[in-house]
Amino acid sequence: MTAALIDGTAVAARLRSEIAAEAEKMKSETGRVPGLAAVLVGDNPASQTYVRSKRKACAEVGIDSFGYELPKTAAQEEVDNLVAELNADPNVHGILVQLPLPDHLNSEQALSKIGIDKDVDGFHPINIGRLSMKGREPLFVPCTPAGCIYLLEQAGAQFKGARAVVLGRSNIVGLPVAMLLLHRDCTLTICHSRTKDLPAVCREADILIAAVGRPQMVKGDWVKPGAFVIDVGINRVDDATKKSGYRLVGDVDFDEVKEVAGALTPVPGGVGPMTIAMLLRNTLRSATAHSA
Repeated sequence: MTAALIDGTAVAARLRSEIAAEAEKMKSETGRVPGLAAVLVGDNPASQTYVRSKRKACAEVGIDSFGYELPKTAAQEEVDNLVAELNADPNVHGILVQLPLPDHLNSEQALSKIGIDKDVDGFHPINIGRLSMKGREPLFVPCTPAGCIYLLEQAGAQFKGARAVVLGRSNIVGLPVAMLLLHRDCTLTICHSRTKDLPAVCREADILIAAVGRPQMVKGDWVKPGAFVIDVGINRVDDATKKSGYRLVGDVDFDEVKEVAGALTPVPGGVGPMTIAMLLRNTLRSATAHSA
């Protein structure tokens, strides 16, 4: 069999179109424009690229974007004070502190300073804590995990009673997406570097989410026939045929797995576009709540 392609680019485009329509309706009816503030500390090239892409995405859907840049030598107090000012700004409905921060800064402290009602990245300890508890609802869910679940829903995955396996236990993707699957009544396994007989564990999965950062780790014989496979990984591998000298691949061996899985995300063009789309949706939701 050949897996159905879960096209994150197309799904994200539809979602962004809906967000743009809602933002325009809010503006016309209330005069309020959703606002997202991004705090960038230092000169990490990847972080600069991410922030630029987020600001561009905001402009495309009618969300105001506010950029704040601090030098890599910024003190913790400077970061915390800036976040406090943004908490008090009525034009700002979402605040994100771009990670990673320079080594001398405490990222957990900085994230905890964000008001949970403006924590559109979903990383505030209280929001993460609520996500980890039965019967609790976070105000916002981290964007990449939320994007994974959204893609599964759009692809027609059935959650209740399904065996779900998550490869990776990071705070940003692995653990939050595992909690989202558990809340949807999946039977959950979280795998990591010490998991025994990893291929056999993965073959039990009706839903398999790979987020380990190892290029093409998941092979075709790791996958249960007909499974839904979400590939979160973005890895560079050498490729002399490319002008850049490399190409992007996921944590899943796409060519092998597509012959076994029922549905599969590509890299690029799968989960990646969904991360920013979910950030925009969270910002719109925050603006809606603040205008109520």
